Order: sequence, then C-alpha cells, then structure tokens
Amino acid sequence: MSDRKRLLSNMASLFTLQGANYVLPLVTLPYLVRVLGPEKFGLIAFAQAFIQYFVVATDYGFNLSATKDVAVYRNDPEKLGELVSAVMAIKLVLSVAGGLVLGVLVATIPTFHGHWSLYLVVYLAVAGATLFPTWLFQGLERMKDITWMNMGARLITTASIFIFIHNPQDYLIAAGIQSVPVLLAALPAWLVLGRTREIVWAIPTIKGVRQQLHRGWHVFLSTAAINVYTSSNAFVLGLIAGPVAVGYFSAANKVVQAVQGLLTPVTQTLYPHISTLAVQSHEAALAFIRRVLPYIALAGLVLSSALLGAATPIVHLVLGDQYNASIAILQWLALLPFIIALSNVFGIQTMLTLGMNQTFSRILIASAVLNVLLVIPLSWRFAGIGAAMSMLITEVFVTVTMALVLHKRGINVYRSAAGTL
Repeated sequence: MSDRKRLLSNMASLFTLQGANYVLPLVTLPYLVRVLGPEKFGLIAFAQAFIQYFVVATDYGFNLSATKDVAVYRNDPEKLGELVSAVMAIKLVLSVAGGLVLGVLVATIPTFHGHWSLYLVVYLAVAGATLFPTWLFQGLERMKDITWMNMGARLITTASIFIFIHNPQDYLIAAGIQSVPVLLAALPAWLVLGRTREIVWAIPTIKGVRQQLHRGWHVFLSTAAINVYTSSNAFVLGLIAGPVAVGYFSAANKVVQAVQGLLTPVTQTLYPHISTLAVQSHEAALAFIRRVLPYIALAGLVLSSALLGAATPIVHLVLGDQYNASIAILQWLALLPFIIALSNVFGIQTMLTLGMNQTFSRILIASAVLNVLLVIPLSWRFAGIGAAMSMLITEVFVTVTMALVLHKRGINVYRSAAGTL
C-alpha cells in the first residue's frame, strides 16, 4: 500500500474511531445533562477531572513517545516485542500504584471520602487507559484494526445510558458507564495483536524499562502540564465554586471537545508518518508539515467560527435552558479548535518529531504554571467563565511560544514546499 493510501485509510479509521469517542458521547450529552441536572453532572465531571491525573500518570507520555518508537521499529519484530513488553510493564505498575494512592486519598480526605464510591467507579477509566494499546496500533499505522472494537464498546455504553439512567440518583451508574468503553475494547485488541507476526513477544527487561522511562519522561512532563490547564480547570473550579459551576463549565467544554475531536484523526494519523520521515530526513518531514499546515489551520478556523457564531442555539439545543450559564463559557472556549490545531502542528508534529522533546516539555510546564496563576483568581471571580478564560489564555501562550521558538531556531513551518502527500 502506498504512503498516501495508508494515510487516508488510517485517517478514515480514526475519523470513525473519533466518532465513537466524541460524537456518540455527544449524542448522550443532551440526555445526561437534563436527567442528572447541573449538580450531579458536575459531580461526575469533578471526579473525572481528578481521575485524569491518574490517567496521565499511567499513560506516561507513551501515546507519543512509544508511538514514535513503534513507527521506527515496526519492521523489527524482536525490537518491537521488547518495546511493547517494557511499556506495558510500566503502565501496569503505575496503574496499581495509582489505585493504592487513590485508596489512601478517598479514605483520609473529606472532600473525596464523601463520594468515595464515585472515585473508585471512575478509576475504571485508568484501567482502560492502561490496557488498551492505542499507541501500538497507531505506531503500526493499523488504526482500522481497532476501530470496530471501540465502536462496539461505545455503542454498548451509549445504549446503556438510555436504558439505565433515569434520574439524578443514577449518577454512579452513569459514571461507571462512561468509564468502561476503553476497558471493554482492550481484550479484543490484545487478541488481534496475539495473532500478529509483527511482534516477537518478550519478557520485559530492566534495560528496556529504563529506556522507555527515559524516552517518555519529557513527553510525560508535557502531557502532565497539558492536563494542568485542561482537566485541572474543572477540578480547581469544583474546589472553589462547587459542582454546579463545574456542571456548567464541563457541559460547554464537552461540546468543544467533541468539535475539536474532528481534527484528532488527522493529527494522530500524521504523527507516526512524520516521525518516520524525520528519521530519514528532517527536511522531508518539514516539507510535509508545510504542506498540511494550511489545511489543518483552515479546518480549525472553520470549527471555531461555527462554535462562536452558534454558541447560543448550540447550548439550547444540546444542553437545554437550565444550562444558559454555559453560553458565555462556550463562547470563550470556541477559539480552542483553531488555536490547538496550530499548537499541535508546532509542538507534536514538529518539535517532537525533530527531537525537541525537552523544549516542548519546558513550554508546556511554563504554560501549566501560568494556568495555575490564572485559574484560581479567575475562577474565584468569574466561576466557570473564569476557568474558560484561563484555558484560552494559556492555549494562546502555548501556541505563540512554540511558534517563536521554532522561528528563533530557524525552523520554518510556513514556507510552501513542492511535492505531494
């Protein structure tokens, strides 16, 4: 299969996968926000934001660092087997350790102890993130193989929400249903991998584990920093303003994430391809990046414009009149698809593929610090709108800083280049 056909095939599969991950939950969102109400919906969102810390710790940046390594070694079954065993060993240990930490926290801190069962249920999302090897299929550029698994799991959970959720008291069931789709898809994913000849399975070695810990460290710092100014905003908002404010903010944010998710298949498909090109030639990778940047930027701009212009009818249609407070929040968040599309090209597609991991992580750590400095006073003063303001300012800072760093280092991602995909 040619590079172009493989890219388009993987992109189509990822669009289907993102439809399962974002569009199907968006189908249930109007039902959930109305049945659960802002308080219970916000309580679940607060718990999900908190558990996201454990998801990030368990991922350890492997969705980028390991994906890149898989793309490089996919034609070496023995090397690939060593890589897979090391990554999974680390993820399993981190998942168990996270569960123990969560147990201590919910047992000792009143804020968590009052809803201890909710946090334990939502922790199922960590188990799913641990076991489902998206990074491996993505690096192998075989996204078609896992699309049907995710689709099946998402369809089951989507139907379950309408079947089992009928009033606010069902919020624990709702939290559990939303936490298990990836976990349900993990078993068939490994059954498919078990039959492949692309991997020579191996027992993890100390050397291999150390190597993957080293490779993933800067990306882990970066993803942890990203989490500080994405999921953490809902968490901080909940501590300051309570679950109702989180409900308004998270409802609007889920709409933005669903729209933003339309670009994720494109960026996830491009990353392993650009990583492979960068191994062969940095200039070849840059030439490819220059070709795709205008299309990604335009798509992001169209999505942001649509969100900004139709914020009020979107909230009324998707969330209902009881979420009128989400309109202004959605307007502040509407620019994120465009801004994040640019930062993805500057950061993940360019910096990471060219080996600028340390610079990438430093920018995001600085951004996380900025967000913390902003989100607390802004949330205190403006509640959900303040959390949205903080997120937008931080994302603009990330994008502008990355562009300036690339320019300073003489890496031009704007200049047009000849050639075809």
